[in-house]
Amino acid sequence: MARQQTQDITEPLTTQVAARTGRRRFTAEYKVSVVQQAAACRAPREIGALLQRGGLYSSHLTMWRQHAAIGARRALAQRRGPAAKRTTEASAVARLERVNTLLREALARDELVIALQKKLAALLDHSPAPSGALS
Repeated sequence: MARQQTQDITEPLTTQVAARTGRRRFTAEYKVSVVQQAAACRAPREIGALLQRGGLYSSHLTMWRQHAAIGARRALAQRRGPAAKRTTEASAVARLERVNTLLREALARDELVIALQKKLAALLDHSPAPSGALS
């Protein structure tokens, strides 16, 4: 005897999956606020309750405390992910700076060679005449 599965048509199915959200992002002000609230906690389990209210992990608080300790406000606001792509202007500026550095190094070498040539010429002009030379 096979069991028949019947479905009540009046009840909608609740098997829908919620849309997946992306990575949570916290503002610098929120991070500073949580670190300050955690610093104000004195009773046992108070920090745990704070983290639970915010849906945070202890690793969040640990990392934010480290950033706050070094005074890195911009580190708290730093976004994760790949670095922004360079613009054409930034690429051109970087290339020109590299060329400028190479040219300055070449100029310094050339000035050194010229200084050596001047010293050599001065030594040759003021050197005594060889003893076997005809005057």
